[in-house]
Amino acid sequence: MDVYAYSKKRQNFYQGIERFWHDLYGEEYALYDIKAVDTDEIARIRLAGDRIGHIFFKVCKLLRKVPDETLAEMGFPSESFPVLRQKTLSTESVISRLDLIPVGDGYKCIEINADTPTFIKELFSVNGLMCREFKMADPNAGMEPKLAEAIRSSVFESARHLRQPKPYIVFTAHEDHVEDSETVTYLQNISRLPSRFVPLHKLQIEEGKGLYDEYGIKIDILYRQTFPVENLILDEDESGNPIGKWLLDLVALKKVAIINPPSAFLLQNKAVQAVIWGLHEERHPIFTPEEHSWIENYFLPTYLEADLFKQQDLSYVKKPAFGREGDTVEIYGGNGTLLTADPQQNYGQYLAVYQQYAELPRVEFMSEKGNQAGQLLIGCFLLNGRAAAFGYRAGGKITNNLSYYLPAGIKKDDRRGESDVDFT
Repeated sequence: MDVYAYSKKRQNFYQGIERFWHDLYGEEYALYDIKAVDTDEIARIRLAGDRIGHIFFKVCKLLRKVPDETLAEMGFPSESFPVLRQKTLSTESVISRLDLIPVGDGYKCIEINADTPTFIKELFSVNGLMCREFKMADPNAGMEPKLAEAIRSSVFESARHLRQPKPYIVFTAHEDHVEDSETVTYLQNISRLPSRFVPLHKLQIEEGKGLYDEYGIKIDILYRQTFPVENLILDEDESGNPIGKWLLDLVALKKVAIINPPSAFLLQNKAVQAVIWGLHEERHPIFTPEEHSWIENYFLPTYLEADLFKQQDLSYVKKPAFGREGDTVEIYGGNGTLLTADPQQNYGQYLAVYQQYAELPRVEFMSEKGNQAGQLLIGCFLLNGRAAAFGYRAGGKITNNLSYYLPAGIKKDDRRGESDVDFT
C-alpha cells in the first residue's frame, strides 16, 4: 500500500470512531496497521500480567506498614503519608497498566502505572474495531464489559466505605487535554453510572469540609483516572492555598473517596521495583519460593543507585520515581556513558531509580511517513490486579508520548482464537 492509499484508508477508518484522538500533538498516533499474535503468546502475556500484578499488590500491603522514614527514602512526598496508609478499597488499584518488554520466550516488566494509566480506550474499544477492519479476531474481545464492571464495583465499594448509599459521582480531567478528557468520558459512558463530568478547574474545595462541583453540590466520589496524585499534592489555588493537600486530607477524613484509590499511588512509585528486587535478592520470606521464581523471571534488577551496573559493565536505565511517557528517562552504557535521553526533562526533581536495560524488539509498520521500523513495547492492563486487555506502542528506544499505537489481532491461521469473536 502506498502512502496516499494508507493515509486515505486511515482517515476514513478513524473518522468513523467518535471521540477518539487518532492524531496527537499534530502527529499521527494511531496506526492503520495491525500486529498479528498467536494465542500462545496472548496466554503468555496474560499469565505474566497475573503473576506480576500479584507481586506488586502483595508488596503494597508491606509498604503501608513501613515507617515514614522509609517512605521518604523512596521519594514519597510527606504530605501523602497519612493517606498512603489508608486502605479504601479491597483492591490496590482498579485500573493499572504494566509495561512489558518481550525477552526470549518471556517478558520483563519495566514499570507499572497503577495510579493514572492511559491507553485504555485504544485497547478495550478501538482495537476490536481495527480487528474487524482487518478481518482478524480480537485478542481483547469481551474485555470492555469487564472494564465497565470494575469501574462500577469500585464506585459501589467506595460508597460503602463512605457509608453513603446515594453518592454524588463526578468524573474529572483536564478539559483542554483531549486524551485525558476523552479517556475519562469513555470510562464514564461505559460505566453507565448516574454521574457528571466536571473539568478539574471547576472543582471547588473547602478545607476540612468537602469537595464541590461548580454549583456548590458536595461530591462524594471523584473518579480522577488521569490526574496523578504527585501533581495533585502540588496543586494550589490562585491564593496559594494547598488545595491538593486539602483534598487528600478529605480522603483521610472519609469526606470524599477517590478512584484510583490512594494505594495505587503507593505502587506508582518506581522505587517499589527496587524494594521488590531487594527483597528477592535477600530471599525474603514475604515471598514464597514460587513468587521468588516469578520475580526472577519477570522483573529486572532495580536499585536506587547505579554502582552495581557499572561494576558489572551492564547497561542501565535511569528514570524518575514519578514520571510518565518516557519523560526524563535516560539510557547509560555499563561504563556510565549516556547513550540516549528523552528530550523532555520535566521530572528531574524526583528520586532517581536505576534499572537494568533490556532492549526493545524491532518491529516494522506502515504509517503516513511510509514504511517504518521502530521498537515495540507491550502494555498489559490489570483490572483489580488481573490481566485484561493488552496492546502495543511502537517508537524509539524510549517509549514516549510521540510513540505510535499499533493495534493487535490474532493470526488468521490460529483457529483457536476465533471461537469467541464476532466478525460481523
